[in-house]
Amino acid sequence: MERQVPQFLRAVILFLLAVPALAHHSFPAEFDKSRPGELKGTIVGVWYKNPHARYRMEVTADDGTVEEWDIQTTSVTSLRRAGWGPDTLTLGETVRVWGDLGHGDSKKLFMRGMEKADGSEHLPMGPVRTRSERNRVDASADKEYGYAQVNPEHPFDISGPWHNGYKFQLTVDDLEPKPTPFTAEGKRVFEATESWHDDVLRCMPLGLPRTFGSPYAMEIVDAGSHYLVVHEQNNMPRWIWMDGRSLPQDLPASSMGFSVGHWEEDVLVIETTNLTAGALDGSLLPMSGEGTRIVERWAFSEDRLTTDRTMTIYDPYYSKPLVRQRGSARRDSLQVFEPAPCDPDGYFRDLLEAGRLEQHLAQ
Repeated sequence: MERQVPQFLRAVILFLLAVPALAHHSFPAEFDKSRPGELKGTIVGVWYKNPHARYRMEVTADDGTVEEWDIQTTSVTSLRRAGWGPDTLTLGETVRVWGDLGHGDSKKLFMRGMEKADGSEHLPMGPVRTRSERNRVDASADKEYGYAQVNPEHPFDISGPWHNGYKFQLTVDDLEPKPTPFTAEGKRVFEATESWHDDVLRCMPLGLPRTFGSPYAMEIVDAGSHYLVVHEQNNMPRWIWMDGRSLPQDLPASSMGFSVGHWEEDVLVIETTNLTAGALDGSLLPMSGEGTRIVERWAFSEDRLTTDRTMTIYDPYYSKPLVRQRGSARRDSLQVFEPAPCDPDGYFRDLLEAGRLEQHLAQ
């Protein structure tokens, strides 16, 4: 959903953007969590769309001048779960917002909360949960959660829905070891990468290895010869072949690659190759694609209600393997829903305002 101010006011807004910047970057690229901020102003632009909702706010400074601020928040999928809809914050409303300021002198704020004129408060990401609350397992050991174990060679049934918010952390600068062990070529590629190069911002597939770090749900179906994993984020399907097949010679590379798996007692081991070039995380650490090999180990708990997942990335851009760790847990009330669609409108709008659209289209 998009609602805009009149054309003449849009022109004024563009004029007021003295330091245009590209939105949708990873959080650390744009915002400083150590710099809390608070603003009061009038909403003059609303973009309730994925990859995340944004608002424009007119703020009157102490000297009487009017400033234009870019107010960013989380994805529409997360907003819906927090009870935040397209009409929660509308054009013309005067509100107080608080959150994390952008780096430097940028007129940006990542919104953590909002207060309306009537005094009601709204949290775009819902109430803040403690680590113990995030890692709580609501499922019960005396209940069946799987759909069916089709392949008798699998040690137990892992089918059904899983919640990936368990042991979650942001997929930004989360890879070990640190400092990042670049090769000379990897460092060159990284230093030449700008945040607007991120294909995800224009609604291209998230792909591996970033999907591995997503907090959203996944649904697993045991199809006998393979596990079919459907990720809630981007409706991303993944096939993990369990029948020993090799990579077909004519199979084109893809964002999710070609995955084969096998069981080592209670650990599901998955190896993925045939990936397209992309990014390893939200800070856009580069991935070569053609030379990338990813190995995952999903170690299931004795009660089968949780799994600790470890991903090891081998890539010629790095002199050492990179490791990412996450968890998944059964949830009693979890269902996997179709997420809100992604709209690249904001991405191209940002390029236009930053004077980078022609450069992007010329590539």
